[in-house]
Amino acid sequence: MGITGGTVTAALLRARTGDDAPPVTIPRDPAREAAKDELSKPMYHENDPSLLQRALNRFWDWVDRLFNAASGAAPGGTLGLIVIVLAVLALALALWWRLGTPRRAPVSSAPLFDDRPRSAAEHRSAAEAHAAQGHWNQAVQERMRAVVRSLEERALLDPRPGRTADEAAAEAGRPLPSHADRLRAAAHDFDDVTYGGRTADRHTYERLSDLDRDLDATKPVLTGPAFARGAAE
Repeated sequence: MGITGGTVTAALLRARTGDDAPPVTIPRDPAREAAKDELSKPMYHENDPSLLQRALNRFWDWVDRLFNAASGAAPGGTLGLIVIVLAVLALALALWWRLGTPRRAPVSSAPLFDDRPRSAAEHRSAAEAHAAQGHWNQAVQERMRAVVRSLEERALLDPRPGRTADEAAAEAGRPLPSHADRLRAAAHDFDDVTYGGRTADRHTYERLSDLDRDLDATKPVLTGPAFARGAAE
């Protein structure tokens, strides 16, 4: 409602002196105070936006100014800014797809085996059963356990409760140096599906199965310091 200070002041004076009274001139400051008091009445603010609406309006004004400033700085103006934003989003999605959900705990925090000791053949059989049903996470886990148990049965690893997949890969890489990288990759796959929230697929399982077969056919290198000490004892 567009009411000026002079109009309000005149209305107040007429209310106090009557419509037929001659005009009265009052100082500027009292007139300003009288207008301020009059305009503070609720009847003049019934249609004002709420506090939330005013906050939202200020927020969107800020977003608009920010967008205009960014579009002015980006090559190609607004179109260039949109292209940059889309490129950043595409990169973020690609990284998420490649790296998966961030781990909440260290991947080496749990042992490789549970409390039920089984042979390598039993672990392989369980892995194949899971693979036949398309349960790739469980298949990868059991195949990695078969790999480690097989190395223990060949005395290339000492049987040790609580060993993690990373530890097993690092230790097995010494007598089997030609497969050290693949062993570390297999341990990484095991950790991803067991602790990292990732989902395995057929290719992950097939890589691990191939490694299991190749390790079984590989002659170990028994000339390292650890094996020399074991022979001396």
